[in-house]
Amino acid sequence: MTCPTRRQVLATAAAATTAALAFPVRAQGAWPTKPVRIVVPFAPGGTTDILARALAPELSRVFGQQFIVDNKPGAGGNVGAEQVAKSAPDGYTLLMGTVGTHGINQSLYPKLPFDPIKDFAPVTLVAGVPNVLVMNPAKAEAEKINTVADLIRYAKAHPGKLNMASSGNGTSIHLSGELFKSMTGTFMLHFPYRGSGPALLDLIGGTMDLMFDNLPSAMPQIKAGKLKALAVTSAQRSAALPDVPTIAEAGPVKGFDASSWFGLLAPAGTPAEIVNKLQQESAKALGTPALKERLLAQGAIPSGMPPAEFAAYIAAETKKWAQVVKVSGAKVD
Repeated sequence: MTCPTRRQVLATAAAATTAALAFPVRAQGAWPTKPVRIVVPFAPGGTTDILARALAPELSRVFGQQFIVDNKPGAGGNVGAEQVAKSAPDGYTLLMGTVGTHGINQSLYPKLPFDPIKDFAPVTLVAGVPNVLVMNPAKAEAEKINTVADLIRYAKAHPGKLNMASSGNGTSIHLSGELFKSMTGTFMLHFPYRGSGPALLDLIGGTMDLMFDNLPSAMPQIKAGKLKALAVTSAQRSAALPDVPTIAEAGPVKGFDASSWFGLLAPAGTPAEIVNKLQQESAKALGTPALKERLLAQGAIPSGMPPAEFAAYIAAETKKWAQVVKVSGAKVD
């Protein structure tokens, strides 16, 4: 057997050092040694999907393994959430959860196939976004609806004549509409889809009349003139659409506030070391100028909060949305 020369030993050590520097987080432990799946519980094209696909490449780069976005829509996000809840807690299956899956659905559905609190380990809040009330431009023009007040007048005069799309039962998009109907005494027919993407296609095509969509997914269509923005659902105006009023200031709907949020979660029991690594690197990525400015331009406000803080946030949101569900009278069988 030929012994390696001193030069070969030094070359091998240098190569190992270079590899360790290329993937500093991965070098600290065994995880990840294979691709990681981020389950998006809605169809492609919506804000949940947009945020997951914005963050995944950043995590792939820093961890040295592919973070793959896997769309599993259905039942207001419950299908994908259940799949993650029942996955092995090894860090290789994550959920891009939403205010729907972890703040609303347990109050809206009589029975869930998972526990939003006990079955998950919160990783980090990725971003918060306002919803935006958008209409099909042709419908708005035909009925002379240019403001929230115009919409309320028309809806009261023509109960059941407006078709309201949503990304699914129990989503903040659905609940924003239900809260609006409750606070304005109007009635519009609700049509749940399996995500914002397909709902927006029908809204643009004229099958649907209006929608309370998440701002990032609606923004390109608003800018292209394919959707008419009447108001945002947050308490304050959005910096991404500064000329669009809030629902509270645009019409007789004082106190209206229904925003959305999106965050990474892992199955309960996932090692704290993995959860913390994910949160730290996600926060770094969300804080980089390029990604931060990109998300802000779309109407999303990047976060990156630590796991314990995110868990407390989820608990507070669960309580808040339970009241919204009660006030709106919304139900899903």
